[in-house]
Amino acid sequence: MSHTVDNNDKTKALRATLGQFATGVAIVTALDQEQQPVGMTINSFSSVSLTPALVSWCIDERAASYATFARARRFALTVLAADQAELALRFATRGADKFRGIDVDDGQAPVIANACAWFRCDSYRSIALGDHRMLVGRITEFGNSELQPLVFRGGQFQQLAPAEALAVRAAA
Repeated sequence: MSHTVDNNDKTKALRATLGQFATGVAIVTALDQEQQPVGMTINSFSSVSLTPALVSWCIDERAASYATFARARRFALTVLAADQAELALRFATRGADKFRGIDVDDGQAPVIANACAWFRCDSYRSIALGDHRMLVGRITEFGNSELQPLVFRGGQFQQLAPAEALAVRAAA
């Protein structure tokens, strides 16, 4: 089915179509003005450059934590593992006690434990784009594990299929 983007009536169809692109799931964190951790679930994380080492993510300007992230000098991105869907839901819920009972380090931008990867960044650039703002960070520290990532597609969490399963399907 084909649509044109000419009014708000198409927003739901556009969202569903964009949702066909599978993404990883991450939690972005920073400290607010009182040095308390703030975080939210995102799937807009992207690599920008290796030299300098830059990554980006986007935030809706209506998000409850928008002001904190727009002012933050540092932030961290934690790429969630396949078994961390509950954390993704918690950090996507407005008003939730997001950091209750989870392991985070005590850095200037908290990193969530037991994840696939993490990046600690200094704010590099902020770009207004429609109703969102793209925040670009310069990576200052990073790490990874061998855990499988949590994936989001079609409005739901999914897991990657093992390469052997894909080879069997391709041969059939």
